[in-house]
Order: sequence, then structure tokens, then C-alpha cells
Amino acid sequence: MNSPRRRLDARTVFLSDLHLGSPNCHAEALVDFLANLRAQRIYLVGDIIDLWWISERRARFDRHQTAVLESLRELARRGSELIYIPGNHDRPLRELCGLVLPRMTVRRDAVHRGADGRRYLVTHGDDFDGAVQAGGWQEWLGDQLYDYILAGNRITQRMRQRLGLRYWSLAEFIKRQSTLAERYIDRFVDAAVGAAAARGLDGVICGHIHRAALQERAGIVYANDGDWVESMTAITEDSRGQLTLMRWTGQAEVLAEMMPIRLLAAA
Repeated sequence: MNSPRRRLDARTVFLSDLHLGSPNCHAEALVDFLANLRAQRIYLVGDIIDLWWISERRARFDRHQTAVLESLRELARRGSELIYIPGNHDRPLRELCGLVLPRMTVRRDAVHRGADGRRYLVTHGDDFDGAVQAGGWQEWLGDQLYDYILAGNRITQRMRQRLGLRYWSLAEFIKRQSTLAERYIDRFVDAAVGAAAARGLDGVICGHIHRAALQERAGIVYANDGDWVESMTAITEDSRGQLTLMRWTGQAEVLAEMMPIRLLAAA
């Protein structure tokens, strides 16, 4: 399903796994995405800053990654509400949960009420690791090997750009060849859906596993906004409550949609 467009106007946007501080972040594309975005509310759903990479390698933000932070600040200045839900790579920021700053709140998780009345658990997703064997496919491949795969992903993308070809994720292709990875992801989805159902919610919106998705399982909406090291994806919600999974490659490419439900008269 392809429906490219440049300007994005949304009620709500969900972004996660930017991994700022890591060379794997597609920061230049992210700046372009944010420059074309207008949203009432933006959820930053964890692993926004890769404190693991920064602390282990004494890395610093490059100019494009710094520009990402400046773009988020500009969106807040223009009226977007920012809700930051730290993940495992920016876990120390969970000590700030409950802190309310001008136009930004830090939360451990959140319940988002869609425009159509549906309620979603918004959480990074690392809390589900215990239910699916912590580490999953990353444990199998090893963090170091995964870094090499992402490095190969960057090289592949640069070559494809020079040839005028559209974005294609080498890392995503390799993961899809792994039966173990696919089983881990399936268990993760079950755990996420179960957590939403246990709280009486209509769905869950998360990140963490770097696999974008928008689907329904057992009557519960499962939305994963993907990442900005492999897929360059986000989940958006419009004024009707429709959810859209989109990829940004200089324009918005619609990957999947979840139509809104009718509001009950008594709601």
C-alpha cells in the first residue's frame, strides 16, 4: 500500500528507537521528517538517546543528530506537546518520570485516548523481555554482530541512493531470514497485546524490537512504530482516530492503516 505525500498533519505521532548518539541513526532523514510534521502531540516512545553507545564509546552527537533535538524543540515551541517515555537504552531518564517541563512530560508509560475513543497503552516494550526471554534475536546475534549488520545497512543505503534506488533495509532482510527472530517477535506481540488486555485497553503502541507493525490480534490493536536505524517509520493518528504506519524516505509512504471505530453515542 503506497501513498506518498510530503506534508504531514497529525493529531498524534508516535516515534521510538531514534538511537541518537549512535552512527546508526538516520538523523538527516529524521530532521527532514520533523521539518514536514505538524502534530498536536508527539510521543517519544523510548531509546531516543542511545546512552549505551555514548557511554561505551564516548560518542557525541553529530550535527544532524543535534538538529533532531533542535527540531523537536521547535515543534514544542510551535505548540506540539511532547511526552517522553524512556526505554532501555535511555533507562537513566526514567529517574525523571513524573517531571513536567514546558511542553514536555516524562512518563514511565501512558494511556493514550484516540480521537475515536479507543485507549492505547503506550510503552517502550522492554518490560516484555522477561516474558519472551530477554534479549531475543539480539541475544542470538550478539550486540556486536548487530552493529556490523547496521553498518552494512548504512553502506547499502548509500550505494542505493547513488543508484537512485529506494530505501531497502539489509538488517530487516537478515532478521526475516531467522526463524528464531520471527518466533521472538511473535512472542513479543503476544506479550504486548496481553498487557493491554490485562488493563482493559483497546490496544498497545510500542517500539523496542525494531519491527514496525500495525495489526489486530485477539481483538486488540498492536502498533509498533518501528525505528530510525532500520525502517525510518512512525505511527500517526489523524483527527478521526485512524492510525497509519508510515515510512519516511523524503515523503510519507503509507505501509498500513487501522480505520477508526465509531464513537458510542454515550461516550
